[in-house]
Amino acid sequence: MGFFLRRLAVASTITLLLFLAYRQFALRNELLPTNGTSSSLITSPVVWKDIPQRYPVSSTIALPTGTPLPIPCIQHHFGVETENNKAERLQRQAAVKQAFVHSWEGYKKHAWLQDEVAPLSASYRNNFGNRGATLVDSLDTLLIMGLDEDFDAALRAVAQTDFSTTAEPVLNVFETNIRYLGGLLSAYDLGHGRHPVLLEKAAQLGDMLYGAFDTPNRLPITRWDWVNGALREEQEAPMSALSAELGSLSLEFTRLSQLTGDAKYYDAIQRISNLIEEQQNATAIPGLIPITVSPIDNDLTAYKTFTFGAMSDSLYEYLPKEYMLLGGRQEQYRTLYERAIEAAKQHLFFRPLNIQNQDILISGNVRMSSLGMVKLDPEAQHLACFAGGMVAIAAKIFNRTDELNIARKLIDGCIWAYDSTPTNIMPETFHVVPCKDPNDCEWNTERWHRGVLDRHVVHSDRDPARIIDEDGLQPGMTKIGDKRFLLRPEAIESIFILYRITGDSALQDAAWRMFTAITKATETLVAHSAIEDVTVQNATWTKKLDECESFWMAETLKYFYLIFSATNLVSLDEYVFNTEAHPLRRPQAA
Repeated sequence: MGFFLRRLAVASTITLLLFLAYRQFALRNELLPTNGTSSSLITSPVVWKDIPQRYPVSSTIALPTGTPLPIPCIQHHFGVETENNKAERLQRQAAVKQAFVHSWEGYKKHAWLQDEVAPLSASYRNNFGNRGATLVDSLDTLLIMGLDEDFDAALRAVAQTDFSTTAEPVLNVFETNIRYLGGLLSAYDLGHGRHPVLLEKAAQLGDMLYGAFDTPNRLPITRWDWVNGALREEQEAPMSALSAELGSLSLEFTRLSQLTGDAKYYDAIQRISNLIEEQQNATAIPGLIPITVSPIDNDLTAYKTFTFGAMSDSLYEYLPKEYMLLGGRQEQYRTLYERAIEAAKQHLFFRPLNIQNQDILISGNVRMSSLGMVKLDPEAQHLACFAGGMVAIAAKIFNRTDELNIARKLIDGCIWAYDSTPTNIMPETFHVVPCKDPNDCEWNTERWHRGVLDRHVVHSDRDPARIIDEDGLQPGMTKIGDKRFLLRPEAIESIFILYRITGDSALQDAAWRMFTAITKATETLVAHSAIEDVTVQNATWTKKLDECESFWMAETLKYFYLIFSATNLVSLDEYVFNTEAHPLRRPQAA
């Protein structure tokens, strides 16, 4: 293998030199555009680890060593299952598996080796580099569901895939990391190292992604012109980036270092974590990191909008998870999480007015005004439904047991959102009436109507009942900003986690209601599709969209399957899930 890799490195270097010479000639003769479209000319594998770094690190931050610390168990001690409960569970599990097989068969028939299947047109879409995103993203789901023949076919395809280049001129580092790198590492871990090609491909991809960190301050270019990186042209961190894109690389890079023994990947992400630690308490809301940050200036403090939802979500999710993946040997991640959760409890979490008078919580958004006032935007996001699972895990591993109640209320808030629509599916985003005093939150129709008018300022002179009818608002909702359902996993993710922690079978029942509602509204002849409007009165009337992102099979169906599986299948005490639901093996204390 060493001889083969050396030959590959030589061939790669020759390819790059020839390309560079051609590119210089073409630019001089105006034959080649300068906007990045030249990436298609690099078609041979690139041995990224052999390309010298412009800004090499002076010393590498080493992985924490020593015996992993004992971390409190996460999973509930489940008792003996009755035959009736087992029969019902297995029946539900089989239904989930069938939904996966239906979508997978559609992918194999209409989109094999492409990124995503198009579930209405029976074709495909390539949004993530045209390297089989759904195929790689689904490797571990195939293993978990015991679909061995399909896994073997996918493994053969992966072995033939070049992960050192991509058809896209600009690489989304975050998405590539969580879907591709996470998928490869997870399948390697779940296969207990029996498929070394997965680690080889992960290292190939990791070396490519590492090139995005080759900047003067070693912060990554989140949307990376990788061709210029291959040609060693000057590059620097972006002026602005989303905090989730910057802070959600740690699990995958750490696991790659653990498996390969090469600390450079861990070094790359640890520099980001150190920067977060330095500035976390200097932001407009200490403890929270704003949605937008400025990597080129090493500045995480300039912007003033905060959320656990879109664009920041997985930055926070990865704090307790990185602590677990490092075996508790890096206390920094506990500190980062505890600062964040204290700020979130004070500013982000709130109790919404609802007709059932349920004591639930929503995680909203906040903005610091020019006058120094914190203003709550009471928006519920499906993406923010991950927060309940995160809080539940952290409550266990950090002995913050009182916060299990907060986790339950956050998860119940997402279940309420599902149960509240005619299709029994939560929309992407909607607004509610926040109760300033959680103890003064009894349902009041007039209070709800005032909230509707406040949210529809341009229609404040209209009858609120008419707005409610025209917009399909459900009791408690004041505006639905995005009525779509995009096959997202965040709600079932948190329900699964809390079930594994508490053993409460009511969570399985809630999951089953969600699954049946989702499949009824989204199934097509080819696979399952995103839908345009969850407020239609009959789920069979939903307008389907020609979209089936890879996370449908990688995340959503995996979590549905696991909540109806034996509780030792992918135990939370043995694995930590990345934000794309890829389980990575945790180090175990002696």
